[in-house]
Amino acid sequence: MRKRNRLLPKVVVSAWSLALITMGGGLIGHFLAPNAAQAAELGAACVDCHEKPVASFKASYHARIWQGKNDCQSCHGATDKHVNDPSKETILSFDKSGGRTAADLSKQCLNCHASSSPHLALWEMGAHKRNDVTCVSCHDIHTGKAAVAQPNICYTCHKDVKMAAGKQSHHPINEGKIKCSDCHNTHGTQSHGMIKEDNVNQLCYKCHADKRGPFMWEHPPVEENCATCHDPHGSRHGKLLTEKIPNLCQDCHDWSRHPGTPYDNTNGIAGTSPSSRMFARSCLNCHNQIHGSTAPANPSSGYNSGQKFVR
Repeated sequence: MRKRNRLLPKVVVSAWSLALITMGGGLIGHFLAPNAAQAAELGAACVDCHEKPVASFKASYHARIWQGKNDCQSCHGATDKHVNDPSKETILSFDKSGGRTAADLSKQCLNCHASSSPHLALWEMGAHKRNDVTCVSCHDIHTGKAAVAQPNICYTCHKDVKMAAGKQSHHPINEGKIKCSDCHNTHGTQSHGMIKEDNVNQLCYKCHADKRGPFMWEHPPVEENCATCHDPHGSRHGKLLTEKIPNLCQDCHDWSRHPGTPYDNTNGIAGTSPSSRMFARSCLNCHNQIHGSTAPANPSSGYNSGQKFVR
């Protein structure tokens, strides 16, 4: 049996490779992405008018990952008409004054990022998309690492959160220990407020695991929603509470015995001294296991301290 010459295919392939290389900008230039030199040539026309944006773009994330394989036209579209007519209508400008909708502007980014970024899977369902927030409303593609802290970007629209985060009792958002994206997926979720969990409690348990339980005696409002008693962004009351204790407790506990006594500054009677329970005292002084308790009942006393959330 004649032995097949295994060297011949390699020689033929090598010969074709050498031929393609020597053709320079011929077939190989037609099929492959432009190299750094070609990209620089394609974007040279942009530098003449947009010197600062082009210079800052070199330090951006896109420039580092592309490494010269793409140019301005990858995002802004063909520049042929724009060179002769330098207006926003002849180029894909990411400025809303260019006459394009928010969907048009975001679509240009989603062409690449929709398939490569899992956290964008629910973009169409998110509140930002429904309110015409674009990618460039929050992201600057021409700069390197963001010089603006994340909360300040969010505060641009969410003024109420900025005000709450500045109150005396607040999560350390302004201090940089917690970011907005630690709790929210700004690109869209199926949950209310675009939080990263199915509900508020599951989100809070990520940091406050001791409040998860299980408890023998559970406090119904705590089990239902942490935000019933706490404002997660900030409050003028201690521990991010929505109201001062005992006022907060009396929103629910007003049916009998001492929970029904109004603890105000008149003691219920005009002209009398303030209630002693209004100042320097709190329901939590006694009911300090308010999130839940595992204390058993005391048969000898007949008092179930666990059910009353007493230690």
